[in-house]
Amino acid sequence: MSFPERVVDVGDSSQLPEVVTALSPAKEVAIDVEADSMHHFKAKLCFVQLGTDADIFLMDTLKPGVSPKSLDSMFSDASVTKFFHAAGGDLQYLAEAGVRVKGLFDTHRAATLLGWPKVGLADLVKEKLGQTLKKEHQQADFSLRPLPPELREYIADDVRYLCDVGRWVREACGNAGVLEEVLLDCQRMCDDAAARPDAADFTPKLPRNGLSKDQYTMAFFIARELHALRLQWAEKEDLPTGRVLSNMALGELSTRFPNDVKSLSKLAGVRGQIVREHGEEILGVISRVVASVSSGELKHSEDRGTRDPKKKRREELLLEWRKKAAVERKVTPSVVLSNALVEELATTAPASPEALEQVPYFGQKRLALYGDVLLGLLSA
Repeated sequence: MSFPERVVDVGDSSQLPEVVTALSPAKEVAIDVEADSMHHFKAKLCFVQLGTDADIFLMDTLKPGVSPKSLDSMFSDASVTKFFHAAGGDLQYLAEAGVRVKGLFDTHRAATLLGWPKVGLADLVKEKLGQTLKKEHQQADFSLRPLPPELREYIADDVRYLCDVGRWVREACGNAGVLEEVLLDCQRMCDDAAARPDAADFTPKLPRNGLSKDQYTMAFFIARELHALRLQWAEKEDLPTGRVLSNMALGELSTRFPNDVKSLSKLAGVRGQIVREHGEEILGVISRVVASVSSGELKHSEDRGTRDPKKKRREELLLEWRKKAAVERKVTPSVVLSNALVEELATTAPASPEALEQVPYFGQKRLALYGDVLLGLLSA
């Protein structure tokens, strides 16, 4: 078995016509992207890698005029299969560049729906092709210029074997009878893809168990204020927000209510540098919020008036049925109904086959297999 050996570095806009010409006959293209999100406050798209059975192109998107937008006709052509592996973040960076992808086949999503125990790209390449991918550079800074040779080899290998792996996984989906469900999930990923959310738009995800109503309110506002502060600190140091103060540390600070530097420093994920440089500021936020909530000055309003009281019960019924249906069909539960479909059906409760058919990403196969049962469950 042969793999593409020619690797073309695309660092000038004058080379883009060559790339377009080389890709135009291809009906399958392997795609990956690299960014510097592990090293800088505002992450940048650094490379878009494209692979066919003959060539590999490394587009240096930090160079003026070298943009994936120049390949828009290929990206938007649904007849060209785009093999990605774990495309979620990649699609966001491409969306920021003004590129919408059609024809996605995500090998990670497909292998997950197949229920395979190992779904990493390195695992799939090793199992199918006997090749070993070096993964020690996953967290490297891809904004380095000139790019070190080992990083160039690493980003080329991420698409070198992906077409072969993609065809293999796609065939396995067909043999297992789950290809339609995989393609619907891939279509949803493309349609939902948007530019990365603004870091300032932050809604804390906090556990409710073990917290009283007032404690949850305290935790909510502490997390919001500390997030605003960590954005300031991260921007000043030009570091990713999570490296300054991780979400785990934010959760600990918000729900443990430390009142001195000693207890602050014992919390999981809270780095010593943060305690030294910002400990008093953090304690001030916690103290102020606790006092404001305790006095009734600060309240967390939740709109419960529009909630459907039957939605939770519908969701429970769907999840219980999904589990049994998956066992009977010998597939993963998400093949029967994805989590997004469970949420959609529990919310809208379609009452007829026509309404069920209109549910986005439901598909004809699910309608034929499960339509009557689901309508019965939802109307119960």
